[in-house]
Amino acid sequence: MTLTTAKWTVDDYHQMAVSGILAGRRVELLQGDIVEMAPEGPEHAYLADDASKYLTQLLGDRAQVRDSKLITLAPDSEPEPDIAIVRSLGTVYRQRHPYPEDVFWLIEFAQSSLVKDLKPKRATYAIVGIPEYWVVNLKARQVVVLCDPAAGDYQSEQILQSGTIAPQAFANVAVSISRLLGQSHN
Repeated sequence: MTLTTAKWTVDDYHQMAVSGILAGRRVELLQGDIVEMAPEGPEHAYLADDASKYLTQLLGDRAQVRDSKLITLAPDSEPEPDIAIVRSLGTVYRQRHPYPEDVFWLIEFAQSSLVKDLKPKRATYAIVGIPEYWVVNLKARQVVVLCDPAAGDYQSEQILQSGTIAPQAFANVAVSISRLLGQSHN
């Protein structure tokens, strides 16, 4: 016997939220599946908040840094990345969440969510063509940098523990790996 799970759309997901079915649950929609989000520990929360402020300072008005806000990627995917660096579109985001073409790059901080961030989220982001995706692995103290989405996955993967990296969209911006890992505030 083969089990087939019901797949949900963004519209279904929004209706569930409005009706209260999802009240009190930390979930996100990934490729039609409603997926539980891991509880955010203090280190995760602190570092994601610090990184958001740091990136806002580095980027200025060239981009908008959104932390823990939904992005609408497809009719069946509406995840909530820790940080989304998106085009500054002013009041457009009063009417809708950012779409894939609005996203410069995404960052997830992972402690207990590492498998989810490197498997289903990675695939979800690659399928819709998010150009760059970073996973800050808090256990291993490293940043996984994924670029060049094609055929449902990222074709380029770097693992960094120190130094700086320039995001593809902002080649003149040097982001400190140590700062993302909480090892310095330079």
